[in-house]
Amino acid sequence: MHTVTRLTDFFTPINYELSLDLDRLSRTFSGIVTIHGTVADTANEVKLHAKDLVIETALIDGQIAEWKTGDNDEISITKDGVNAGDHTIVIRFSGTITDAMHGLYPCYYEHAGIKKELLATQFESHHAREVFPCIDEPAAKATFDVTLTTEDDVTVLGNMPVTYRDTDGKRMVTKFETSPRMSTYLLAFVVGELQSKSAKTKDGVEVNIWATPAQPAASLEYPLDIAVRSIEFYNDYFGTAYPLPKSDHVALPDFSSGAMENWGLITYREIALLADPETTSISSRQYIATVIAHELAHQWFGNLVTMEWWNDLWLNESFATLMEYLAIDALHPEWNIWLDFVTNESVIALRRDAIDGVQSVQVDVNHPDEISTLFDGAIVYAKGGRLLRMIQNYIGSEAFQTGLKAYFEQHAYKNTVGNDLWEALEKASGKPVASIMNTWISQPGFPVVTLTRNDTEVTLTQEQFFVGPHAESTRHWPIPLNAQPSSLPELFDTNTITVTADTSVQLNIGDTAHFITQYDSASLSELTQRVADMSLSITSRAQLLDEATLLARGGKQSSDTLIPLILAYKNEMAEPVWGIVAMALAELRKFVEDNKDAEIKLRGAAGALVHEQYQRLGWSPTEHESEEDTKLRSTVIGLTLYGENEAAIAKAKEIYESTPLDNLDPELRPLIISSVARYGDAKIVDDLLDAYVNTQSGELRQDICVGITSTRIPEKIDQLLDAIKDPKIVRPQDAARWFVYLIRGRDSKTQAWEWIRDNWQWIIDTFGGDKSYDDYPRYAASALTTREQLQEYKDFFRPMKDIPALTRAIAIGISEIEGRVELIERDKEAVQKALIEY
Repeated sequence: MHTVTRLTDFFTPINYELSLDLDRLSRTFSGIVTIHGTVADTANEVKLHAKDLVIETALIDGQIAEWKTGDNDEISITKDGVNAGDHTIVIRFSGTITDAMHGLYPCYYEHAGIKKELLATQFESHHAREVFPCIDEPAAKATFDVTLTTEDDVTVLGNMPVTYRDTDGKRMVTKFETSPRMSTYLLAFVVGELQSKSAKTKDGVEVNIWATPAQPAASLEYPLDIAVRSIEFYNDYFGTAYPLPKSDHVALPDFSSGAMENWGLITYREIALLADPETTSISSRQYIATVIAHELAHQWFGNLVTMEWWNDLWLNESFATLMEYLAIDALHPEWNIWLDFVTNESVIALRRDAIDGVQSVQVDVNHPDEISTLFDGAIVYAKGGRLLRMIQNYIGSEAFQTGLKAYFEQHAYKNTVGNDLWEALEKASGKPVASIMNTWISQPGFPVVTLTRNDTEVTLTQEQFFVGPHAESTRHWPIPLNAQPSSLPELFDTNTITVTADTSVQLNIGDTAHFITQYDSASLSELTQRVADMSLSITSRAQLLDEATLLARGGKQSSDTLIPLILAYKNEMAEPVWGIVAMALAELRKFVEDNKDAEIKLRGAAGALVHEQYQRLGWSPTEHESEEDTKLRSTVIGLTLYGENEAAIAKAKEIYESTPLDNLDPELRPLIISSVARYGDAKIVDDLLDAYVNTQSGELRQDICVGITSTRIPEKIDQLLDAIKDPKIVRPQDAARWFVYLIRGRDSKTQAWEWIRDNWQWIIDTFGGDKSYDDYPRYAASALTTREQLQEYKDFFRPMKDIPALTRAIAIGISEIEGRVELIERDKEAVQKALIEY
């Protein structure tokens, strides 16, 4: 891959004066940008980024300049006599507004029967160049003075407060305050008809939640409360005040990502911000809270202090992932949010990180087309957050917080690399943070620690853990053991150690370190008994079963050994642990798809395991029941429905037929819809699709998507697949969700796999420039299970392996399918035999 030139080597911007005239109806814009900056000693020209823009004129220091386009979206601007020092560049340009959800694009919605639009921006990672000439690199921090000319009678939002607004009755001019020094990818604006709710933090920061008038006004209240309190928490925790006078949060009808941390103007999918008190589930409210806390953490990590280049993206995303849990735990301690960290972030990180070829947390980036591949939620977000949780636990929470305060004081409004952070934490703790963390973030994968015991002698051995085919590995890691008894070493940084322990041994207490443990049979039996009698902690109960499923995937034990372990959870009461139980049962489904008797036994075992909880919780919440029980009910009923309990199937149908979709219990709605779609006729699918098209509720649309894709009717599966390409039915932002549900469905997998191959050109046309592009080979790989499908995947995707945005996803996809096929072939007979004998 060709390495692009860093344009900051030629020119350093200091300030942008950006004036844009937006013509929504004609889908065009025009503008003038005045850039004040410094030409480097070694340069005699100014190089900028500009993509799909028409450059009309260019001046340097008031003199007409020449320009030419180059590779990698570069333009070179020259005139005689340009030399090192300060210069002013003025460029007049124009461009088009397109439906691609990056750069400047329209968002569509309907209100009171009228179709309406917003205009919004998405500049991360390198899309500012699509709207104005600039140096589109994170290190090129500058201040911005933005002026927008728009339609009259609309709300115009930018990063900073408005200083001037005027209108002639047709066009409106809005000017914003000068921004702090910031990177181009954080610049943003939103234009259109919006409603809002506002409040102020204790320190006087104005916080606003914005949404289209199609959304209930009440849905803005909950996110406003979370946003205000999150800012207040971070002010105290970081010891550095929120840097801007206001914090806007905007729910966009069309948005490719979940949310984007634009400084002072955070944008979200509607479902990631808005919470209708009448229809939003507890799980969704908790999700919304963590998203808001994540994006607000970026106002410090990423915005105030920014990575120098994209190889340190984890400095943004890993820290924001950790901080969202720290913040929400402080705001809502009753949620026990760290259990969600264990059962969500840890689970996805370990599964992805076990595949040979996966990226490390810190990855070299040589070309902008590679940047989109960095946004791997399982690695840069989940694994990175898990590693930071590990070092926080290792050095102590107080030293961790002290180090962060020093980091912000030293590097505010600047760019950093990873070692800057390690130095701050090392100085605060006196521990070797850099040597530990640089090993973890630079190496892909993680270790499995094998524990064997001979009387009081305990031997620990580490090696890299893999699922699927892999090259030989000699990697090892400095592992914080977090062990009981405390006589075991704090850090295990050799391949093997032998220690003495007079009591039973358990490693990774609290699941705060990024490794898994393979216990010998005696130790595992003891832990299993402690699961059954509920004497093991909630975190350890979840962790033990999750790690057992991984060990089975990796061939360290046979998958049939999962069955007695799963059955030990019969007395379980904790909702997060039941989520892992449901996941472990789902792990077994792939082994029984071709054996009806074994499948019946697996379904029966699931129903029997959950029967007591089903009897206890039923279908309706009781007065004063805990939020945990309210959430648990959906898992319990889901397993009961999987067990093909006829009374439960009939109950789901009865509730569906007697209750409007909007009024269904939001905790149970996707399950109820799934059940009636699975067992119902074509009319149910048609009715649900109509409801999907006509609702303005993002949560209801998501629940319908989850449920309707459970249909087993081949003609309706084809209809749903075709709907993915129709933006009047499925918004492009939601296409990947529909596809992943369909390709992972047992009855729809074959048709979905054929559809993605037949419609790949549409994927390229619609998502080729978006960071969701590699979702499609990745999601396809997550579902395919046969050697025939493996070969089809290779045949189809290998010709695309040199496309930078797809290279890693394709290679890992092949490894993932190979590992799954080998696992099924290796363990299927044993699992089926164990189930039939159960």
